[in-house]
Amino acid sequence: MNIQITDDIRYIGVDDHKLDLFEGLYDVPNGMAYNSYVILDEKIAVMDTVEAHFGQAWFEKLDAALAGRTPDYLVVQHVEPDHSANITAFMDKYPNAQLAASQQAFKLIANLYGTDYADHRIVVGEGSKLELGRHTLNFLAAPMIHWPEVVMSYDSTDKVLFSADAFGKFGAQDYDDPEGWSCEARRYYFGIVGKFGVQVQGLLKKLAGLELKTICSLHGPVLTGDLSEYLDLYNTWSSYGVETEGVVIAYTTVYGHTREAAEYLADKLRENGVSRVVVNDLARTDMYEDVEDAFRHGKLVLCTTTYNGGVFPIMREFIEHLTERGYQKRTVAFVENGSWAPTAAKGMRAMLEGGKELSFAETAVKITGALTAESRAQLDKLAKELA
Repeated sequence: MNIQITDDIRYIGVDDHKLDLFEGLYDVPNGMAYNSYVILDEKIAVMDTVEAHFGQAWFEKLDAALAGRTPDYLVVQHVEPDHSANITAFMDKYPNAQLAASQQAFKLIANLYGTDYADHRIVVGEGSKLELGRHTLNFLAAPMIHWPEVVMSYDSTDKVLFSADAFGKFGAQDYDDPEGWSCEARRYYFGIVGKFGVQVQGLLKKLAGLELKTICSLHGPVLTGDLSEYLDLYNTWSSYGVETEGVVIAYTTVYGHTREAAEYLADKLRENGVSRVVVNDLARTDMYEDVEDAFRHGKLVLCTTTYNGGVFPIMREFIEHLTERGYQKRTVAFVENGSWAPTAAKGMRAMLEGGKELSFAETAVKITGALTAESRAQLDKLAKELA
């Protein structure tokens, strides 16, 4: 896909339609974009490279954009291999070019590619500038969004932010997502960046002082026009705010009784006026979609069986995904099932008790096998409490 960002900035990234799992974890049915850009000025800066398998296609796009000229700089904002894998090939092709990256980035480059390019490097950090002629790149340190070496670049001439992995999303550039930017950007954020909310908040404070017309991420679409939607959502996500009012019921089931309880509770919530109720069978839904739902909404019901005297394995994995990403500022309720010795609720609560500003519903539902009039009454009471 050929995209002209501004008069002087070109998109030279590639789409990957064969990838099944991004980072070996995240299902990407709509492919993945590895974005790279080139700024054509008195001096030419190439902004990151692409994944290893797409080097030839990337160089063809770069050559077409250069139209016979030679690049002066390769700016390495993020050393993760889907963006840095062609550094060596680039330096072999353009031996007089210089690499601009953070001090930490050069250490990682040496680890991955066997050299830190000591004779060709420009170390940049917060406040550094790279003059290209008409354009000036202003560097912003962005450690742990989501690797420690990350820098971002702001072109103060065309008001373009090269944001590394921030503001990225799953999906190829040539995929016209009917759900818009936010759905797959949210799954991407909470899956990959979500642990680092404090660092993202710090970045947003820096961006508040800049005039932004375009955001060029390393994944997903180039963002233009009114950028407030993207900035506002990043602020909500990184501050662990509630994006959508509603209740998520995440359940596991062995013989169907716990599923019945989850579905009964969902119906009762709707009867009590809760307009948005999401019900996820953790064994059969995408785990990272489930994580996204839990962070998107304000209330979460964990509904599971006791297993080997503890929490059902898939539920335990789900809660671990939440806690390692800093799950907080939510209301959580528990529904446990155990034929002779229900203990799952105690175990789930123990896993979550370290979360900041988490509140737990007063009504705890205990089921001993199939639903009974008593357990339905408990679910009725929980529905009213959550509503």
